[in-house]
Amino acid sequence: MRLTRPMLAAAAAALLLTGCGSGDDDKAAVPETATGSLEHLAAEVGCEPTMQIDADEIRQASCRKSDADGKFILATFATDRGQREWINGAKDYGGHYLVGRKWIAVGETKTVTTLRATLGGDIEEGQDHSAHTGSHSTSH
Repeated sequence: MRLTRPMLAAAAAALLLTGCGSGDDDKAAVPETATGSLEHLAAEVGCEPTMQIDADEIRQASCRKSDADGKFILATFATDRGQREWINGAKDYGGHYLVGRKWIAVGETKTVTTLRATLGGDIEEGQDHSAHTGSHSTSH
């Protein structure tokens, strides 16, 4: 699967929705990683998905849980390779990712940690851009 501009734009939009957060990983027992369709995973965590992309290789929706856990993006993939290509490209934008078998949830640290208690998976983090000031000096 080749990453297209709409897919990268969707990932960037997801990160803007979720913002950046900080916190410690929850060391509580992690359940076996969930599997299934986007709708099944959304139901597992109690959210009503709003579809953003519905294609053969990726299905992506925004979700808001009924409680105060915030917004997150949930994406499912047709292939493991497609999933890894997507996350490798998206990580350049920062963010926090809960990664399962052919699915990813993107959100703030607290949200991803809460989702992990239900869905299992591994937490991955994108690049931290907080140290970048945006100013570059040149000597003459």
